[in-house]
Amino acid sequence: MNATALVFAVLALLLAGPVPALLSRATWTYRSPRAGLVLWQAIALAAVLSAFGSGLAIASQLLVPGPDGRPTTAPTKEIDALGLPLWSLYVLVFLLTLLVGARLIYSVLRVAVRTRRRRARHRMLVDLLDRSTTRPLAMRASNIRVLEAAEPIAYCLPGIRQRVVVSEGTLSTLGEPEIAAILSHERCHLRARHDLVLEAFTAVHDAFPRVVRSASALDAVQLLIELLADDSAVKAAGPGPLARALVACSSSSAPQGALSAGGPTTLIRVQRLAGRRGDVRIATAAYVAAAAILVVPTIAVAVPWLVELSRLINA
Repeated sequence: MNATALVFAVLALLLAGPVPALLSRATWTYRSPRAGLVLWQAIALAAVLSAFGSGLAIASQLLVPGPDGRPTTAPTKEIDALGLPLWSLYVLVFLLTLLVGARLIYSVLRVAVRTRRRRARHRMLVDLLDRSTTRPLAMRASNIRVLEAAEPIAYCLPGIRQRVVVSEGTLSTLGEPEIAAILSHERCHLRARHDLVLEAFTAVHDAFPRVVRSASALDAVQLLIELLADDSAVKAAGPGPLARALVACSSSSAPQGALSAGGPTTLIRVQRLAGRRGDVRIATAAYVAAAAILVVPTIAVAVPWLVELSRLINA
């Protein structure tokens, strides 16, 4: 059991820090963003499960067998069997595991509530300032809002009441193909619910202690999500119009909780459009690695632990 806890602890530390730092420097994910995103999700989930697995494996030492072979349930008997120092250590680890779980749940709820409040306030604002009724019929879709701003701006507000927000500057600067590309980009975000992926990674990022978490993981996932939306826009309008639209909106900003077409990653995304073909072999390897990260530790470590735990309970 102690070996199980050690393996889980090492896995959690590796998957929370060094592995994300290494993967964030990989460039193959630019060509296969979907496979890269799946691998990132597997790493994050495996890190969380490994952290819980380590704590629970240590805490399970409290289930020491009594004289009849069944696990003891009285704390005094467990203290007699383990000794007070070791018993105290196991109890402390169990409490820390519960604390980590509570921190993760709190982080998920805090990120979700905070993000939705911000979106609701901004959605109300863009609805009040909307000028789409003065634009051509094509811009009067139910979820499109046009703001009176000279700067080219394009972003979306996900959720049940979705909005795609563009500025007057966007519509006056870009031609029809570029506008179609940028709208397709934002609608891909809404359709695929990329905001939920970002929320999950933000919650995990906030929940892990700073000394072990990777600061680059969230940035890498944000870039991959933009690349996926770019791929959708290329299918709808072609790489040229999308590239021109991204350059025009590169300096635009969006409120927190929104997904913007522009931003600091514009140069990487535009350069990628010239040669974005992915390698099927690399993508397949990434999917296999993602499955292995989740399945192999479970089979090699968790199953023997669960078998032993079942033996103690059923003894």
